[in-house]
Amino acid sequence: MSVKKEIQLEIAHVLFIDIVGYSKLSISGQHAAIEELNQIVRATEQFQRAGAANRLIRIPTGDGMALVFYTSLEAPAQCAVEISCAALPKTRRLAGAEQHKAVGFGAIFPRYFAALKQLTPE
Repeated sequence: MSVKKEIQLEIAHVLFIDIVGYSKLSISGQHAAIEELNQIVRATEQFQRAGAANRLIRIPTGDGMALVFYTSLEAPAQCAVEISCAALPKTRRLAGAEQHKAVGFGAIFPRYFAALKQLTPE
């Protein structure tokens, strides 16, 4: 008798965002920069679309976040553009609060990320 386990993989596209110079900010400045980044990200069309379709996982990283999109490759790239456009006027106000962004993609195990989503605060 053999037991066959199916391994179900999905392709995910991940946008990594971190705040440049985060550690140089005061504690209150760090908190303000993260809150502002969260507001900017949540206001993007791509974040809202993927979130409404339950095709997005947001993972906080301390000085930024990773956004795992289960949609298209364009979604994280477009989200990065939307974030940059929205953040440009604000980075002039918060010195050292520019964002670094990187997009990656690959096969993932959906069950692992579903469990991770339950553990991460919104």
